Amino acid sequence: MDSNKWPEVGEFVVCEVKNVTDFGAYTALEEYDGKEGFIHISEIKAGWVKYVRDHVREGQKIVCKVLNVDTSRRHIDLSLKDVNDHQKRAKIQDWKNEQKATKWLQFVAEESKLDEKKLQKLEDTLLDEFGSNYTAFEEAAIQGEEAFEDVKISKKIAATIVKLAQENIKLPYVEIAGYVDLTNSAPNGIELIKMALEEANEIDMEGVRLNITYTGAPRYRIRVIAPDYKTAEAVLKDSADTAIAKIEQLGGKGAFHRHIEATRS
Repeated sequence: MDSNKWPEVGEFVVCEVKNVTDFGAYTALEEYDGKEGFIHISEIKAGWVKYVRDHVREGQKIVCKVLNVDTSRRHIDLSLKDVNDHQKRAKIQDWKNEQKATKWLQFVAEESKLDEKKLQKLEDTLLDEFGSNYTAFEEAAIQGEEAFEDVKISKKIAATIVKLAQENIKLPYVEIAGYVDLTNSAPNGIELIKMALEEANEIDMEGVRLNITYTGAPRYRIRVIAPDYKTAEAVLKDSADTAIAKIEQLGGKGAFHRHIEATRS
C-alpha cells in the first residue's frame, strides 16, 4: 500500500485498536498502511463515557468515521459513535472483499510475471477505472473480457482476471426473454429494422447484459441477464419499447411478446 495515501474526511475506515487510555483510544488504519488514528473519549459513544475500556479493547477491529486528517503532523482524528450498524456491516464487507481482491491480484502477478512496480501500476489502473480492485473482479465476473475493453492492461492479464473472477465470485442473477415483431415495407426496410434494433440494444444499465438475436422473420429475441427480476423486466421493456417506437417512427410496425420462461442462478 502506498505509504503516502491518506483517508478522506467523512470516509469510513477499518481500524485495529492498539492502545486504550483514559482519554481515548489509538488505532491502526488497516487500509492505510497502519497509519495511526485517535478516537477521543467524546467520540467513543453518544452520551457520557466513564471508562473507554468498557467500549473498546486492544486487538479489536472496529469501523470509524474520519473527522480530520493532518498530514503534516501525521494525525488522524476518528469517531466511533458516528458509525451506525448498517455502515459498519457494509464497510467490513467491502474491506473483506478488497482483501480477497488483493490476494487474487497477487496470483495475477505470479501468472503474468509482474514485479512489484508493475503490480502497483495494475492496481492503480484498476482503481482509476473501477473505483476498487474488487469491483474490477466483479465486473469481470459479469462481463468477461468486455469489462476491460477500454482499460490499458494486456489481454493476458485481462484473461487471468476474468478466469479468477468467474471461479471465485458467484453473482446471483436472473435471465428473462421477450420477442419483438418488427416489419417495414419500405424498399430499405431491412436497414430500417436494423436501425431500430441497434437503438434497442443500446439500453445500458450497470450489472445488466442485453442481447438481441434474430429468430425468423419478423421476430427478434431480446435476452436480458440482470441481478433481479425487477431490473431485468425494466430493461426488457425499455429495449422493446425503443425498438417499436423507432420502427414506427420510420414508417413500420412493431409488437412485443413476453416470453414466459425465466431462469435464476
